[in-house]
Amino acid sequence: MKTKFVLFLTAILYSLQGFSQTYIKDVTIIDVNNNKLLPGQTVMITGDIISGVYSSKAKIPANAKVIDGSGKFLIPGLTDSHVHFFQSGGLYARPDAIPLQKYMPYEKEMAWSREHMEDFLRRYTQAGITTVIDPGATFNYLTLRDSFANKDYAPKVYMAGPLLTTYEPEVYKNLKNDEPFNLFTNAEDATVLLEKQLPHHPDFIKIWYIVIGKNKEEVARKYQPVVKQIIDEAHKNHLRVAIHATERITAQLAVESGCDYLVHEVEDEVVSGEFIDLLKKHHVVLCPTLIVEDGYYDTFGQQKKFTYYDLVHSNPEQLGSIIDLKYLADTALTNRYKLSAGMHTAATDSIRMINLKKMADAGVTIAAGTDAGNIGTFHATSLFTELKAMQKSGLSNWQIIRSATINGAKAIGKEHEFGSIEKGKKADLVLLNANPVDQLENLQKINLVINKGKAILPDTLLKETPLALVERQLNAYNVGNIDAFLEPYADDVELYAYPDKLIGKGKESMRKDYSAFFERAKGLHCKITDRLVKGNIIVDHELVSVPGRKDKLEAIAIYHIQNNKIKKVYFIQ
Repeated sequence: MKTKFVLFLTAILYSLQGFSQTYIKDVTIIDVNNNKLLPGQTVMITGDIISGVYSSKAKIPANAKVIDGSGKFLIPGLTDSHVHFFQSGGLYARPDAIPLQKYMPYEKEMAWSREHMEDFLRRYTQAGITTVIDPGATFNYLTLRDSFANKDYAPKVYMAGPLLTTYEPEVYKNLKNDEPFNLFTNAEDATVLLEKQLPHHPDFIKIWYIVIGKNKEEVARKYQPVVKQIIDEAHKNHLRVAIHATERITAQLAVESGCDYLVHEVEDEVVSGEFIDLLKKHHVVLCPTLIVEDGYYDTFGQQKKFTYYDLVHSNPEQLGSIIDLKYLADTALTNRYKLSAGMHTAATDSIRMINLKKMADAGVTIAAGTDAGNIGTFHATSLFTELKAMQKSGLSNWQIIRSATINGAKAIGKEHEFGSIEKGKKADLVLLNANPVDQLENLQKINLVINKGKAILPDTLLKETPLALVERQLNAYNVGNIDAFLEPYADDVELYAYPDKLIGKGKESMRKDYSAFFERAKGLHCKITDRLVKGNIIVDHELVSVPGRKDKLEAIAIYHIQNNKIKKVYFIQ
């Protein structure tokens, strides 16, 4: 009775102050602090803050907004603790990794990524990711970060400025405010570069601790005094420090120098108990980023596998670019990269997984992050792939869920502000239709996203465009995924041989015909040689390669879009 009375008085007080309340009633809370399911809870949200959590039936004011949580599960909004917005995730994202500037000038790639940051942010929120941490951006992106700060559709973005680095690839030099790396050779350089970042208000500082050569320990120790000075200067300015250090020696020296956050797993050796104790002693958060390296190798080896979720929810232009690598004109280049990918062994992957399991079980704070934006690691959709890789490493579902919620908040030192469902914390929440502790796949069964206190239906976050629909079905066609291929089509779609001969009607008829076709013609590829977009009509000039045939099939497809679905298609051959 006391709880009901307190809740009622609190609601009246907030109402008198002009704040609106939202109540999520009779919901099961995923308590990430205590590894518990708390059924029958009522969560009160005032503005963008959780203003109360009650375990009994609560009297809710008549004018309040009420969300029925019966049979549903409320989880803190997810955090991807390692992304890079200056990278698109597509084939042209890293010209230092594969030089394809003759196909896509890097200036054009950079402009595309800036213009599509809103698209990426909307995809993150749609996936239930209400916070992203970008450890390494540019001054232009720090300005963009600020422009999205108060948008309901955008997750909270914590961002570092350019990476302070011991090594800078040539392609990134002299890009001014688009430069993602700042090279230092001594302590004076490093101090000046750090001070240049301060007026741009980075949320933290990032160091790229790269050592090249046979004697890596010697090089690492050479740079340690400068690394320590950067960390000390950052801490003086109340900024945490994240470090890229993939060797045990660089990670050890980084932690001994006072870093707060290791954004990659140690991958050159199985870590010792002493190393684990060092991380725990210094309260260092570690982000394993298990999948990012395979994103490169699978792309270069032309073996990238896409799930239905990837094909439907990733940015279709960038996903499509990954598929197109095999069909670039420079076959000498593509074959060379395919050969290099084939030399990749599973040893490094195995070491990362062993280390993750050892450190997680020993109590090191693990934050889930993808390194999204790198080639083959897509913004938003890659987080679930990372979580499944963590599961494969042997982590429990509770460990994984914590890594993507409260531990993400710890990575940025904000665990008192968000990451769990508690009074006074940010109202960044996800209402799920099924229990993610039972199955991680249930993280994708999203009923509502509550972002900055606003309840949002996931399907409303991205405006469905005719071009996106056509690009999605093309990507799915090229990988032979029948379900993703049919997803953009209307149930009563009509297919015509131009101008008016009906050759097929209905999605189920398409399923039968195209399933058989995909089975017969595995490895087929459709390339768009020309495209016209006019309102809700898209005209594609297509060139289709079919394995076993020397000639290519040429056709024109005319797509008519109605009510956000492909309603009619006319083929001209």
